[in-house]
Amino acid sequence: MSVGKAEIAGGWRSRLRYDPLPPLLAAGNAALDYWARRDLLGEDVPPADDLWQLPGVRRLLARQGPDGSWAYPGGGKAHLRAREDYDQIETYRSLGILVEKYGLTREHPALARAAGWLLAHQSAEGDLRGIYGQQYSPNYTAAIMELLLKAGYEGDQRLEKAFAWLLASRQRDGGWAIPVRTLALNLDEALAAPEALPGDPDKRSSGWVTAVVLRAFAADERRRYSVEAQRAGELLASRFWRRDPYPDRQGREFWGKFSFPFWFGDLLSALDSLSRLGFSGDHPAVANGLAWLAERQVATGLWEVTRLRDGEGDLELWLALAIGRVCRRFWGE
Repeated sequence: MSVGKAEIAGGWRSRLRYDPLPPLLAAGNAALDYWARRDLLGEDVPPADDLWQLPGVRRLLARQGPDGSWAYPGGGKAHLRAREDYDQIETYRSLGILVEKYGLTREHPALARAAGWLLAHQSAEGDLRGIYGQQYSPNYTAAIMELLLKAGYEGDQRLEKAFAWLLASRQRDGGWAIPVRTLALNLDEALAAPEALPGDPDKRSSGWVTAVVLRAFAADERRRYSVEAQRAGELLASRFWRRDPYPDRQGREFWGKFSFPFWFGDLLSALDSLSRLGFSGDHPAVANGLAWLAERQVATGLWEVTRLRDGEGDLELWLALAIGRVCRRFWGE
């Protein structure tokens, strides 16, 4: 399937090489069809409740435990982390699919159980702890918060406490880093430490960690335009395609490796956050990022990019939806 510029009605789609809508609407995927019509065509659609009954939801909920969690397949690396920590990763992954693909909210009892299980891992300081052993994890804390905010937990006092912790845990440049990485510690040694180790706030922030943390601020209508979020957004934009100061995902190439639901910090998820923070499509870093995406669209209307976590085999379609959302927000109608 190929759709040229002459066939595109106008607006944001006219700034792309091809129209991404035909392959999305022809995919025979009820969830993709729903989000494409709502977010790319701007149609009035009913609440997403009907998506909650789709086979993908039923299959995923069939594996949920009575306590609301999902068990990590294989049990993880027991010599590094406890079994429960890996279950947190699997529960986060499952929550992302339910929220981002099928629109589940806190009104669904299974999602409410998952939220309760994840929030039970909140420390007295406010962070969500365990995935990095006893160490702080601003990235996973914020990534879980983002999904819960999208599921209707905005204003929940547990998330308010987590936001306060995120603001208190920033680097002095206004971004975020994994604290133990600022101490130049071996990660295995840090995971074995019996208590959380404060990082060095004077060290540079991590671009990809800042990108993940900003997703939580972008998902909160009261915080996305805050001074702190705007400052971090400018910092994030300045880091596109730069090497990270820390060993995790350090190479420039990681900015161009995408997943959906979003996981790590990359160009697409960063642009998604900046579009929600109110950044203009004329911002130099944003404009360059949009141009990079536009250049990689192929004649099918989809995108030729490096894909990560292609669990259900339809990642290229979901990435097209995510890119379309970003383009529509920045370029408008």
